[in-house]
Amino acid sequence: MRVKSEAHRFNILCCGRRWGKDVLGNELLIDPALDGLPVAWFAPTYRMMLDTFQAIVETLKPIEARVNASEHRIELVTKGVIDFWSLDSQDSARGRKYKRVILNEAAMVAGLETAWNMVIRPALADYSGDAFFLSTPRGMNFFRTLYTLGLGGGDYKAWHFTTGDNPYIKLAEIEAMRATMPDRAYRQEIQAEFIEGGVLFRNVRELAKPAQDPQAGHSYIIGCDWARSGDYTVFAVLDRDEKRLVHLDRFTGIDYPTQLMRLTALHQRYNGAEIIAETNAMGKPMTEFASGRSLPIQEFVTTNESKQEIIDGLVKAFEFREITILQDDVLIAELEAYEELKRTANGRPVYGAPEGMHDDCVMALAFAWKAAGGNAVVLFEA
Repeated sequence: MRVKSEAHRFNILCCGRRWGKDVLGNELLIDPALDGLPVAWFAPTYRMMLDTFQAIVETLKPIEARVNASEHRIELVTKGVIDFWSLDSQDSARGRKYKRVILNEAAMVAGLETAWNMVIRPALADYSGDAFFLSTPRGMNFFRTLYTLGLGGGDYKAWHFTTGDNPYIKLAEIEAMRATMPDRAYRQEIQAEFIEGGVLFRNVRELAKPAQDPQAGHSYIIGCDWARSGDYTVFAVLDRDEKRLVHLDRFTGIDYPTQLMRLTALHQRYNGAEIIAETNAMGKPMTEFASGRSLPIQEFVTTNESKQEIIDGLVKAFEFREITILQDDVLIAELEAYEELKRTANGRPVYGAPEGMHDDCVMALAFAWKAAGGNAVVLFEA
């Protein structure tokens, strides 16, 4: 009730886990649709979008005129329309117009700034529509920027709520989480604090610089992370001499011959750059095929131990400012969200992206940093 009564045009809710943002988001989405207006729900991934779509289909069943499951669209007897979009593919919502949009788990969206400015914000122009960004924080990313705008007033409004603000969560449960969760995780996930430097990598934004064209006489290495189902292939080009990421190529849904053609073009453009590529699973035939085309490829077999080594080396590079990266929304979002997921039985860390996010850019960069002689170090020994 407080959020609805205090809302401005662009609204940012920074909430601890289980505060109730999905329940509020559903109500905010449905209200204008009952008045016959078009609205939309945006989620970071297809899976997260689908869960909400199915829940709202069930809620609105008595007043639905038509449900298009393939397009994830609900039409109501009131003439209101509700669209559901996954921001895995940001351009899919271009050309639409809405009275209200809900961006759920906004801090998890890779490239949130681009999605907002290039796709979603223009869709509000016809109706002078409003927007609600709902999320638990995840590092100092664009969601943090929006939250700061909301504290300053004007068209933007921000609120901060912890998990404990939900009266249905027992205080004993909050205290149990405080006692058992790592401090950084508790502060971010439960207290909804913005933790500087993300969960693992520090100084990310400070070390981000513009892209750079190939420099005569410089040596380059390309880190290659091949796509698995639902992932992205990423080629990260690192200048060995300056220890600087100068180019990033990220794509999905492209056939393997075209991927190799792109890799060959990068190899040639960047002074005959060497390549380091993961050879697990589908990476093995891809690497062998590339080697057959006379591309200089160093193979990397990813295990939990070898992954820990290259990630620990990359963590050290950021900590001691030994590396420079690109000013790229997706890369920065991945780095700021990357975390220690768990520990093995012998205490070894298992690194990765949070549920619903990708780590393809991080891995491609880690491969390149290792091959460039980037002071690899293992921060934990079994």
